[in-house]
Amino acid sequence: MTARPDRAAPPAPPLFDTAVVAGVGLIGGSVALGLRQRLLARRVIGLDASMDVLREAEALGVVDEVRAAPGEWLRGADLVVLAAPMRALAPLAADLAPYLNPAALVTDVGSVKAGIAAEMERLGVRGFVAGHPMAGSERGGVTHARAALLENAVWVLTPTDHTPLTALSRARTLVEELGAAPMVMPPDAHDALVATVSHLPYLASLALTHMVARDERLSLLAAGGFRDLTRVASGDPRMSRDMVVENRAALKDALGRFRRQLERLEADLDEPEELLAAAAEGKRTRDSLPVVRRSLLPQRHDLVVAVPDRPNQIGAVTQALGAAGVNIKDIEVLAIREDGGAIRLGLESPDDVTHAASILNAAGFEVRGRG
Repeated sequence: MTARPDRAAPPAPPLFDTAVVAGVGLIGGSVALGLRQRLLARRVIGLDASMDVLREAEALGVVDEVRAAPGEWLRGADLVVLAAPMRALAPLAADLAPYLNPAALVTDVGSVKAGIAAEMERLGVRGFVAGHPMAGSERGGVTHARAALLENAVWVLTPTDHTPLTALSRARTLVEELGAAPMVMPPDAHDALVATVSHLPYLASLALTHMVARDERLSLLAAGGFRDLTRVASGDPRMSRDMVVENRAALKDALGRFRRQLERLEADLDEPEELLAAAAEGKRTRDSLPVVRRSLLPQRHDLVVAVPDRPNQIGAVTQALGAAGVNIKDIEVLAIREDGGAIRLGLESPDDVTHAASILNAAGFEVRGRG
């Protein structure tokens, strides 16, 4: 009796059926791309008040569809990500709250957590888990969004005493599936830490750039080290202002500690050995900071393939493409779950992506390409 060939099983279901990203900028767009490229949601909807932003996001393939205003359609979403600027975050939450599905996971990507966590509790959104991906760029907007921005980044989750454990568990899974590393802490602890490592450096950058702006000779001498030190001053001024103002209590405390450090260093100018010890400590600390390695390779032509949780599925993919003469330049396992996962194939050209997608679709695999 001839054995029947093993047919490809149906692709594993995504984590979410419908995901909504409210605010399709740099971070929101990167989350949307991560959800799409890693096959974590069947449909990704971009919500934004700007039609220009929505048209651009749709044209770039960041989202599957767009909406300009909240409404009853939101009840179909089982994941909602609030990605508006800090000042707009609470008003956005209030606008969306009446339409949210009680069973949906709701999270945000703001850099200050205590305020939005309190606001969502006030609004009665039970499935909310406040979050902050520690990633970004001085270049904003959906044009610069990329899923790789979130890969290997620390993503802080800040539950409160009222956060359901199931919601926190789902949020952790989402972060891990997007390629980031979840870290859990209370909202107030997060805000105090971020005041020192993120918001204080922004104010220090402003102070240094203001000194240069007031003396033309300084700008002529400012070299690469100065530019590196003040890079964060190139961020969007309004968004940066709103970020630090929202966290002003913790930031004022950090500024007080920073002043004391500067005063100590000023005194050490008259004590060379003390200054040497301070410099050595600074070098040890700076050299011990973890280096987050993001993608430094040229843009690839990617094909993401959903694979069921059964033996030899990766082999079935590579054998089918090899038999058709498609050269796989790179392969990466993106996600593994009990019901399946996804792999990313790096191919040579957009034509190879189209060809490979046709072959794998015919074999019963779900695919999504990015040329």
